[in-house]
Amino acid sequence: MTPTIQTLPQKKLIGKSARMSIIQNTTPVLWKRFMQNRKSVKNTIGTDLYSIQIYDDLSYFKNFNPHTEFTKFAMIEVTDFEEIPDEMESLIIESGLYAVFIYSGLPQDFPAFANYIFGEWLPNSEYELDNRPHFEVLGEYYNPTSKNSQEEVWIPIK
Repeated sequence: MTPTIQTLPQKKLIGKSARMSIIQNTTPVLWKRFMQNRKSVKNTIGTDLYSIQIYDDLSYFKNFNPHTEFTKFAMIEVTDFEEIPDEMESLIIESGLYAVFIYSGLPQDFPAFANYIFGEWLPNSEYELDNRPHFEVLGEYYNPTSKNSQEEVWIPIK
């Protein structure tokens, strides 16, 4: 499970967000709300969807507590913000360095994968975690009900 190290170009996204925690996880509700109105976003780039997490600070990982809240976004990339549908919001992910992993499997098995990234790979790498958005790219091979599902996991590093 060796990642590729990539410099992400700036991305503009439109979608919906919600505050949640691991214990109070409302991800399915967030995605349902987004997908119901996804077609109203007119200036999209491609069909990949973005599941984005923004943590208040790096202490989220240093002092992990499953009750600590963060903001999660369900979004799609766009060319510009000239038309933002009602009840949707915009987000810019600035250019930066990321470790990109490929996760294969079911969503409920993801915590073990995350434990590997933050408990083994990152501490033994030459990098450290950066305080920028974390995200997953849900592309053509993503299917949350299949054990063969694949997604890209982008971890901000410096």
